[in-house]
Amino acid sequence: MSSELEREIGHDEFDPKGTLALIMVYFLILVVLWIFMYFVEFLGNDLTVVGVIA
Repeated sequence: MSSELEREIGHDEFDPKGTLALIMVYFLILVVLWIFMYFVEFLGNDLTVVGVIA
């Protein structure tokens, strides 16, 4: 084992700012892709995914 000093932190001292930032970045990517899908699919001439059955 190493001789380094280890300190145990409790729940009150732990502040997961990095985890929150990562979740916010993922959420921002999701929103941007959702907006992009809206403009591509629903503001064009017709629906490209559903298509026309004829």
